[in-house]
Amino acid sequence: MVVRIGCCGWAVRGGMKKYFETFEVVELQSTFYKLPTLETAQRWREEAPSDFIYTMKAWQAITHPPTSPTWRKSGLKVSREEADKYGLLKPTEENYQAWKSTIEIAKAIKCRVLVIQLPPSFTNSEENINNMRTFMESVERPRDIVVGVEFRDESWNLSTVRSLCEDLDLVHVVDPFRQQSATLDQEIIYYRLHGLGKRAYVYDYSMEELKELYEKWVKPFEEEKEVYVLFNNTNMANDALDFKGIISSKMA
Repeated sequence: MVVRIGCCGWAVRGGMKKYFETFEVVELQSTFYKLPTLETAQRWREEAPSDFIYTMKAWQAITHPPTSPTWRKSGLKVSREEADKYGLLKPTEENYQAWKSTIEIAKAIKCRVLVIQLPPSFTNSEENINNMRTFMESVERPRDIVVGVEFRDESWNLSTVRSLCEDLDLVHVVDPFRQQSATLDQEIIYYRLHGLGKRAYVYDYSMEELKELYEKWVKPFEEEKEVYVLFNNTNMANDALDFKGIISSKMA
């Protein structure tokens, strides 16, 4: 069907306007730390070209407990008594409200894929699996918003992830250099490229690596699926542009 290439964040010099001229999709990162106002989200949609695609990370209040260092950017103050009611997809009123607020913003920007990034502390345990099932089966799921999930702990095996994604209608979000997708049979494939260096995100992909990305993990699906390739590394804008060039040359 189509390959959509972009960055995790507005990585192009010149801001949003220049980004719109360069790529057709962005994965919003700011929504993870702190949700914008509804008016701001509506403005983002209005300022973008009509065919521009937004994806976004779900608000951290749903996935990360208040002990996470990322909560410093949330602007929320949570008491000790309330702290264990947030994050980790727990089926609590606080998490349900956080999801409702996230979906409101997702609708405003006409989000195509909502990415749930789970923390490393969300391990493959019976408690977490049960919480995930209960939570995802209870929340509002707009039909036009695909929900993806990125597991970040190595305890998650492919068969368990596949079962959860099938049962809960989720897309498995992966870095294909590091992990196999459990949902390659779905209409949407969603890749997030984090780099291959020793330091997280600090990386500049070589042309050989980008060609490998295309040949192994994009080419087999590009004619029948919607493949998202979102770069999330320090050289993301240049890498995404190089990858666009590879795609263009293959389709010429």
